[in-house]
Amino acid sequence: MRLFRTIARNRNSPSSLASARETIKRVTSGPVAMASLSEASLQSLSGAVGLEGTGRPFKTPLLYYLVIGALVTPIRSFTDVRFHGLGRIPSSGPAIIVCNHISIFDGIFKTQAVRRPVHYLSKKENFVNPFLRFVMTSTGQIKTSRQTGASDAMARAVDVLDAGIPIGIFPEGTRSRKTEPPYLQRGKTGAARLAARFPHVPIVPMVMIGTREMMIPEKKLIKPWKRVEVNIDEPITFAQWVADPEGGGLSDDDVATLMLLGEDERRDRMGALYRRFTDQLMETLRQMGAP
Repeated sequence: MRLFRTIARNRNSPSSLASARETIKRVTSGPVAMASLSEASLQSLSGAVGLEGTGRPFKTPLLYYLVIGALVTPIRSFTDVRFHGLGRIPSSGPAIIVCNHISIFDGIFKTQAVRRPVHYLSKKENFVNPFLRFVMTSTGQIKTSRQTGASDAMARAVDVLDAGIPIGIFPEGTRSRKTEPPYLQRGKTGAARLAARFPHVPIVPMVMIGTREMMIPEKKLIKPWKRVEVNIDEPITFAQWVADPEGGGLSDDDVATLMLLGEDERRDRMGALYRRFTDQLMETLRQMGAP
């Protein structure tokens, strides 16, 4: 199985999450096993993230299943959405679904692609309007406050993954407000922190192309006839990425040294790791066709 996308052709651009995929394919096809970290090292990194759940069990509201079932036929009948790579999405268990964000329809098509409930971190403004608040709470979406650094929302995201349920992340943090391409913005590191906290949970890169044309931001006209392409890449895990030389490049000795550092320096090193992961993730989305 491919683990990463191809190395970026432009040597001046940041590498993608996929930059070691071809290398790993060559290594795993030969007599030498690919690099990996011990479970003890992975658990040390997971603990160093400092993310804990709320302690409250998470369960997907029943209404969410009904909404997904009710929307499948209308979406297929009245829109021109083409999915590529649906078989790459895990059909069960937790997953971190990461995607570019150019339209209010992105979450709808992402959930349709996954074919089971996906819970999202959503800005608190979406919980103000009574109708929107009902939609958000009745489908189990997670309110995020930028003022608190989304710490409460991240704790609830931990609960979602602990429950074996997919979490949806838009690593840009908000819908792109750019008025012309490229729309892709610099990623925030929340998805990387979750990935490090759950090193064996698959991260699934997904790209929306055309949803902005279906409904231009700040406009009310919906154009369901506009073609939308949804590209899905092979899943990876943080455990695979962090040990690869083109990814995190850490060995068990590196992790042991990291754990001996003072709290501030360790936090800085972990932050640099999140940033590298995030930059490679955004480059992966760009290579996949994110406008």
